[in-house]
Amino acid sequence: MRKILAITILGAALSVSAQAQISWEEVDRLAADAQTQVVEWRRWFHENPELSNREFNTAARVARILTGMGLEPKTGIAHTGVFAIIEGGKPGPLVAIRADMDGLPVTEETGLPFASVARGEYNGQEVGVMHACGHDNHMAMVLGAASVLNAVKEELPGSVMLIFQPAEEGAPAGEEGGAELMLKQGLFAQRKPEAVFGLHVGIGQPGGKLAVRSGPMLAAVDSFKLKVLGKQTHGARPWNGVDPIVVASQIIIGLQTIASRQVDVTQAPSIVTVGRIAGGVRNNVIPDSVEMEGTIRTFDAAMREQIHMRIERTARLIAQSAGASIVFELNYGAPATVNDPALTEKMTPTLQRVAGAGGLVSVQPQTVAEDFAFFANATPGLYVFLGNGEPGKDPQALPSNHSPLFDMYEPSMEIGVRAFSHLVVDYLQSSE
Repeated sequence: MRKILAITILGAALSVSAQAQISWEEVDRLAADAQTQVVEWRRWFHENPELSNREFNTAARVARILTGMGLEPKTGIAHTGVFAIIEGGKPGPLVAIRADMDGLPVTEETGLPFASVARGEYNGQEVGVMHACGHDNHMAMVLGAASVLNAVKEELPGSVMLIFQPAEEGAPAGEEGGAELMLKQGLFAQRKPEAVFGLHVGIGQPGGKLAVRSGPMLAAVDSFKLKVLGKQTHGARPWNGVDPIVVASQIIIGLQTIASRQVDVTQAPSIVTVGRIAGGVRNNVIPDSVEMEGTIRTFDAAMREQIHMRIERTARLIAQSAGASIVFELNYGAPATVNDPALTEKMTPTLQRVAGAGGLVSVQPQTVAEDFAFFANATPGLYVFLGNGEPGKDPQALPSNHSPLFDMYEPSMEIGVRAFSHLVVDYLQSSE
């Protein structure tokens, strides 16, 4: 009799536990209910963009929205960053979801009724400002997920950190910013999430589909400045000087052999691009010097360091062969964004369920960069793409990220809200 009673009590306990689980259907219903508000938020952010480390009004609006949910946002981290924690009603781990907040120095040409007419200052010039990379959508979708998760927080077996990060596009010259500064100022110091999730719209993916891969997802990004020092002379008597223009040309060609001939191309892709070159004042004067700037994209940490060394060495030795010299400056950017293999495997069924049949696609590593990588280096991370165009349209025919014509098919934002919400709920409930 006692055994039967014990089994009955155990069965009742299991039944209560099962009933306490947050259902996928409830999450989807809440996401659908939030869609109108999510679109409204997105349009406000789109119409009112601000440049990196200048997201003052954006941060204030985010904080007001979070406060309206009954949360207690913290502001001012990394200049304009905002974060808040939804405390679950049950004990469990902490996970994080992240959105970036800054716009770009791009003058909008979409013709949308809520198009940006904002102006700002970039590198000493007055510029148009636009959410040309989709950060307006990222903020709105994380806020939408926050409203979903906040509505079910009593059943959440754990808690959620909401991160709104400034300066993803890079801090202004002479300033620190972005994810790296948020971490430096202690974002994860007191409570470190077990996992962090991020999502980016566009990046050439099919409209309304989610895309993911395990391992390296986005490239590390570094930049360099290189000055070639020659000897000025008359253009008609080049033997009396050292021509830095010719040397710079040889260096540019030499740098292209690094990715193609000096590193193992089967290990990981890499790119070395010279994007600016300047020197000389008139046609018949060989100048003293030439300046150039470039970008470096890598996916492997060891290869990244090796390429840095080879750029300096290649440039220096080519210059020496002509009697010139160089001044080399390297600037580190974000590391590669690497999706944690175990976390990716664990959460792929969640993404498949959210995306529906055929809605989750595999993606090749992308040579664009994201400073979400700093968060993913601090704790296991998973970064996902969401196609921004209307389903069925060729994504390659649509304006790309950073274009003055970039836009979002707003109904797909509900997929993003569902993705964030399901990832959090599934991760926390699987940890019970």
